[in-house]
Amino acid sequence: QVQLVESGGGLVQAGGSLRLSCAVSGRTFSIYEMGWFRQGAGKEREFVAAILWSGGSTYYADSVKGRFTISRDYAKNTVYLQMNSLKPGDTAVYYCAADRSSSWPPRADLYDYWGQGTQVTVSS
Repeated sequence: QVQLVESGGGLVQAGGSLRLSCAVSGRTFSIYEMGWFRQGAGKEREFVAAILWSGGSTYYADSVKGRFTISRDYAKNTVYLQMNSLKPGDTAVYYCAADRSSSWPPRADLYDYWGQGTQVTVSS
């Protein structure tokens, strides 16, 4: 199994930045890709960004492309989401997720493991 724990969420003004972290433990050798998803109040979960666990290739939702950057420190078993130029529409609970097989473009229903989520709130 794989365990994921997100951290780094908080309150930030529009235009500001936050960096989310996802600590990965367990059977990391089974992970093919890592993803960040988010769910705003009253909305369905949506894809944000993904990265191949070993290879490092990335994929972004159009809504965050150019503003968010996903990265990983393979040695530290940690995935990051650097969020710049934040907008009120980015307000959501952000979830880290792991997939044991390819889902390109990433699909939430195909991801196997999920963290507990961390709240990001962007004020006007």
